Amino acid sequence: MTTLTADSTTPRPDAPRRRRKRWTLEQTIFTTLNTSFLVLLAVVMLYPLLNTLAISFNDGSDAVRGGIGIWPRVFSLKNYDVVLHMGSIYQAFFMSVLKTVVVVATNLFFTSMLAYALSRSEFVFRKPITIIFVLTMYFDAGLIPNYLLIKDLGMLNTFQAYWVPVIISAFNLILLRTYIKSIPEEIIESARIDGAGEFRTWWQIVMPLCKPTLAVVGLFVAVGSWNSWLDTLLYNSGEQWLTTLQYELQKLLSSSMNAGLDSAQTGGAAAAAAGGGQVTTPVALRSAIVMVAAVPILFVYPFLQKHFVSGIMIGSVKG
Repeated sequence: MTTLTADSTTPRPDAPRRRRKRWTLEQTIFTTLNTSFLVLLAVVMLYPLLNTLAISFNDGSDAVRGGIGIWPRVFSLKNYDVVLHMGSIYQAFFMSVLKTVVVVATNLFFTSMLAYALSRSEFVFRKPITIIFVLTMYFDAGLIPNYLLIKDLGMLNTFQAYWVPVIISAFNLILLRTYIKSIPEEIIESARIDGAGEFRTWWQIVMPLCKPTLAVVGLFVAVGSWNSWLDTLLYNSGEQWLTTLQYELQKLLSSSMNAGLDSAQTGGAAAAAAGGGQVTTPVALRSAIVMVAAVPILFVYPFLQKHFVSGIMIGSVKG
């Protein structure tokens, strides 16, 4: 029996051939313009953050002169030293974290539960209830009726004033409902055949399938809750233990607009003069607090970025 062997120099028929991709003139022009636009957009978006960071690390008296770009002109840690020694900063930071966690957890829980109910075709009142929630996106009762409602409910100067009024978001509700409607009905029907009730179907079947959209909604709610200071001013300004980091920042901005900071907020004249003559001013101190307040969100966002685009596209297009 004769054995045939292939010549080692003969190329295999299924071997991939490397071909150099030739770009057309249109592709080259588009790629160049697109890259230039994205680089310019990145610079425009990053410059305010880098400028604020540079001012926060700059000497306060020198920062008043202006003209600081993305690098400190006179490097100083005095601004952060003053911020980190403010009496209410740590309590406000803890309350902001607690408030954000509770608001995100309750909003995702109740909004997704209602979204599942409104996505069921057998629920006869789904359309009028959906219309009612959509109307709230266009019409608001106003600041005074909201305040009177919180007051009549006995939630002034309580932690409940932070999370109860935002327990359901109309925009997030529509986003989640649209995504849940895209889930194949056979999956939900199979869960019901296995004896699962509505709550178990929602919790064990629907919720795991909604992870990308839940990540996007959670990011929206977290950023909104973390940056909110008006709720503290309106409802909880009478209790110091309920103060938040953004509210303390707002008080600092208000005092800066009124031509300076109080000696108790700046740590006293003696503390400001210590450390080689370096001082702090409202401009530099404000930048330092902005950076301290922005750090938690900057750390959370990269972990949710991979879900951001896919979640918002799936939730808004499918249906």
